[in-house]
Amino acid sequence: MKPFAMTLSLALVLATGAVAAPPAPPAPDAVRGTVTSIEARRIVVKTKAGPRAVDLTPEWTVQVTKPVAISEIKEGSFIGTSEMPQEDGTGRSLEVHVFPPGVKIGEGHYAWNLRKGSMMTNGTVGKVTTGAKGRELQVSYSTGTRKIVVPAKVPVVQITNGDRTMVKVGTPVFLVAFPKPGGGSIAGSVAVGVNGAKPPM
Repeated sequence: MKPFAMTLSLALVLATGAVAAPPAPPAPDAVRGTVTSIEARRIVVKTKAGPRAVDLTPEWTVQVTKPVAISEIKEGSFIGTSEMPQEDGTGRSLEVHVFPPGVKIGEGHYAWNLRKGSMMTNGTVGKVTTGAKGRELQVSYSTGTRKIVVPAKVPVVQITNGDRTMVKVGTPVFLVAFPKPGGGSIAGSVAVGVNGAKPPM
């Protein structure tokens, strides 16, 4: 999900035109739905598109999304937010998830599938102000900075560790499935909400 720069090799390709660029690796897929089956190394999720089976790594973990006040988004927090790009260049949050201190995952600004046209921005919060449309955040990541507006009623959650027993049939879940070389997909963590709530990501 992170961009990689090519320097000398790219220059040689452009100069000679003799080498074809390698195909991009398949992108990971965000999976949302309700658990219909869970085993030690495999989960089946009922999604809007139908059942989705995903393998689980041996060390797979559970993340719990716990609702918190918007005031928990502070300068120095590392957050992720699904957002809709606005005409003025800002992003309007659909949800915000605050990572535990010291945890930085998925840094950057890239396409997301929570809603048509949505993006995901993960980065470190800088200046925090209150504007007419909600809380305004300056979010910095490795390739830039983005202004994010968080409306008052947007869900804000803190991510904490959970137990595998929380993932059971009927539980709403969210996970990121990575393609496997031989086909299928695999995930290293499963997110659930507190008391069976739907994770907002």
